[in-house]
Amino acid sequence: MADDFVSKHELAAQAWRPLARFFFETVRHRQKVLTHEGLTPNDIRALMVLDAERGRTMSDLAEAWTCDASNATFIVDRLEERGLAERRSVPTDRRVKLVVLTSEGDQLRHRVLDRFFEPPPEVLEMNRSDLEALRDAAERLPVTGGDWTPPSIARADGA
Repeated sequence: MADDFVSKHELAAQAWRPLARFFFETVRHRQKVLTHEGLTPNDIRALMVLDAERGRTMSDLAEAWTCDASNATFIVDRLEERGLAERRSVPTDRRVKLVVLTSEGDQLRHRVLDRFFEPPPEVLEMNRSDLEALRDAAERLPVTGGDWTPPSIARADGA
């Protein structure tokens, strides 16, 4: 019963290390999806925090993306050039611009998420009982962000 003497922190680290390693080692899976869509990692990161309904200010986006305002402007400019996002004036204060996701941007985000949620070959090679245990443990992980579930995944889950 050596596990009885492992601190909760060390146990969490033992659980996290293989997950983090696996995530980093399967970057090619995600990079292929981004390359196919002509996106950079910053582009998809941006698309994930933008919304078609609720606009966000540039300062809010810079904070969310942990970058300076000039970098946030560059990212939004790239998305805007592709028709994935647009700046809108606030009727009550025309000095403030809100960035929103366009319909095309929303469709692209869902397309990318559909492909990101496809399991990489390494997961498909796992046996059924390990997959069930992994699924059950992963379902208990807390969700802290927005709804990243693409429509096809929600339909498959019955949601």
